[in-house]
Order: sequence, then C-alpha cells, then structure tokens
Amino acid sequence: MPVELTYFQAVVLGVVEGLTEFLPISSTGHLTITEQLLGLPVDDPAVTAYTAIIQIGAIAATFLYFAAKIARLFLAWVRGLRSVQGRSDPDYRLAWVVIVGSLPVGIVGFLARDLISGALRSLWVVSAALILWSGVIWYAERRHDQLEAVGDQRDEHGVTLKDGLVIGLVQCFSLIPGVSRSGATISAGLIRGIDRVTATELSFFMAIPALTAAGLFEAARGTEAVIALGVGQMAVGVVVAFVTAYASIAWLLRFVATNSLRPFIWYRVALGLGVAVALSAGWITAT
Repeated sequence: MPVELTYFQAVVLGVVEGLTEFLPISSTGHLTITEQLLGLPVDDPAVTAYTAIIQIGAIAATFLYFAAKIARLFLAWVRGLRSVQGRSDPDYRLAWVVIVGSLPVGIVGFLARDLISGALRSLWVVSAALILWSGVIWYAERRHDQLEAVGDQRDEHGVTLKDGLVIGLVQCFSLIPGVSRSGATISAGLIRGIDRVTATELSFFMAIPALTAAGLFEAARGTEAVIALGVGQMAVGVVVAFVTAYASIAWLLRFVATNSLRPFIWYRVALGLGVAVALSAGWITAT
C-alpha cells in the first residue's frame, strides 16, 4: 500500500530537518524518530527518499547564509588553479580542504547506500549511536579545552589538507543514523586542534557536496516514490527546511562562539536512553 504523506506531516518533518541538520544531535536520527511518531514506515523507500530530498532546503540555506564566503573560496580556488601566485592565498588551501574533506563520505555513502537506507534505519541503531557518539563529542570538547588553555589552536588560515582528510573520514560515521554529520565533523576538527567556530564552519561547507548529492540521487532514484508521496508535500518540506535551517545556522554560530557543545551531549544521551526505553516497553517499534 503506498505511503500517504499529509501536508501537516510534511511541515513537521521540514521543521525537524531544518532545526537539526546542523546541530550535533543527528537530523537523520530525529527524522527517523519523528517519522515513527507520525506513523510513517521509516524503512519505506519513499520515506527514505523524502528524508534525503528535503535536505536540499537546508543546503540552500547554507548557500544563502555563506554566499559571500563561498564565492570568495571558489574564486580563490580558480585563481590558484590558474597561477602560482594564486596558490599562496590561504583561501585556496581552505577550498581544497573542503573538497578533500567532502570526498570520503560521498564515496562511502554511495557504496553503502542500501545498508544506510535499509538495516541502519532502525531506532535501535539511532538510540545506540546517539549515546555512543556523545562520548566522542565529550572527548573532543575536553581536547579543545586543553589546547585552548595553552593557546595551541588554529583558525581557518591554519587548516591543512590533512585536517580536511581526517575530518572527511570521520564524517563517514555520520552515515549511521544518530551519529550526526555536524557532530562528527566538529568533533574531528576540535580533536585536530581547530578552534570551535572554524570547525563549525567547516562542517557547514563540507555538508554542501554530500547532502546535495544525496538529495539529487534520491530524487532521481525514487522519482515514482516521491511523486506518490506528493509533489506539493515535497515542496512544502523543502521550503520549511530552508527557513528553519537558516535560523538554525545563525543561532549555532553565535552559540559556539562563546559556548561548548556539552549541552548537546546531555540532550543526546537523554534522547537515546528515552528511545531505548520506549522500544523496550513496546511503545514504539524500531522500523
């Protein structure tokens, strides 16, 4: 029986996507939980496709919010390709960091796409990932505090290609629902000695290629399923995700400028434990 998506459900899922995509709390995990609460089959191909496609709204918000900086990095990259002098620009290196960091998750995500949209779409996986990755974020914050205390941190002009590769490889863990792409990338940046604001911005930039590719791929692969859900509902979800994501980006950048990620750790653990209790009690099902 085809899955039916109402406009109310589309709005709710758009809000959840926009609010959680860039926070270190896992948008996929929250969408999976929300879909279950809304009575949608979380492992249905149409629902999985919808989850990926509405991310395009969040990516559009990233483009708009960072339009000037994205243009600056792109132009620096082009100049660097064309001249030796252009390669001395720190923005040229930063552009390559983003490119290199974006490749691993794209490759792994494509090769493991069936696993990601199938077996891993379980609330037991979400619960475990929310709790376990919180330990990584805690360690990253502890490492950040140690380096900050001795003044041994780097801003965007000190980021290297090795940093980009390491962050990109760690980002692959975010393919597990509940880990959080931003949680993975920001944590990796902090552990590498990058300051919190720079690590957060890198997380935004590295999201653009991965999420755009995932959204377009799912749209192409699941055209019939998407149409079955409703083109209007899809459009509403994308627009709502765009608006809420823009607000989320602005808030997070202000937050990390003066605060640690520890409040998100406690939230992740509490939510993960809550989901585990609800599953054990039979209040909700895993898929």
